[in-house]
Amino acid sequence: MADPIPCGMHSITPHIIVNGAAKAVEFYKKVFGAEQVGPVSTMPDGKVMHAHLKIGDSHLMMADEFPQGSCRSPQSLGGSPVVLTLYVTDVDATWKKATEAGAKVVFPLSNQFWGDRYGQVADPFGHVWALATHIEDLTQAEIEERAKSAFAHAGQ
Repeated sequence: MADPIPCGMHSITPHIIVNGAAKAVEFYKKVFGAEQVGPVSTMPDGKVMHAHLKIGDSHLMMADEFPQGSCRSPQSLGGSPVVLTLYVTDVDATWKKATEAGAKVVFPLSNQFWGDRYGQVADPFGHVWALATHIEDLTQAEIEERAKSAFAHAGQ
């Protein structure tokens, strides 16, 4: 009997729609060190029907957009309401790779009150990635105190 959750998979796996999925596969390999899991399945017209990547210990699936159906990319929708968070051991190095490869800064990289070095970039395909490295273990009380201070100075 087959395992209902395939070996190595987590309970939730993002499946993103990309305008240019084949290029996105290469971008994610170059920038995030993604590994391709199995072959990329394509349609007769060359569009990617399914690609499966592994980044660190997590899986990411993707397909090209098919506007005639319900599969539209962030570019076709005018943005994405989803942020994909990626924890890495050296966020500065990953940030540099991402921006040099064409990702645009959404939220600048900096040390945050909750103990992460964190920033957001939009990849060339419209998906927003929060890139982070955890740098401090804090208590909830410390986070709340720092948050008060951060928000008190916001916009100044």
